[in-house]
Amino acid sequence: MDDTTILNRITELVDEEHRLRAAAQAHEAGTDDEAKERLRALEESLDQCWDLLRRRRAARQAHGDPDAQGERPLSEVERYLQ
Repeated sequence: MDDTTILNRITELVDEEHRLRAAAQAHEAGTDDEAKERLRALEESLDQCWDLLRRRRAARQAHGDPDAQGERPLSEVERYLQ
């Protein structure tokens, strides 16, 4: 997966996240369980995409092979401190 593909995926995920949040605000009540679960999944996918993009860019700057970078498991990405 190249950087453009990753950035396109991030855009798709963010767009969906915005749609879900806008729909939740329009109802002015708590979102249903399905929407909450989807938002959580979107956030996790975004974390993985951003992690992969950062590692690809770092590999490129270090004259490494960005294509050698793969998506890390969610359990590893989610343990990072922000």
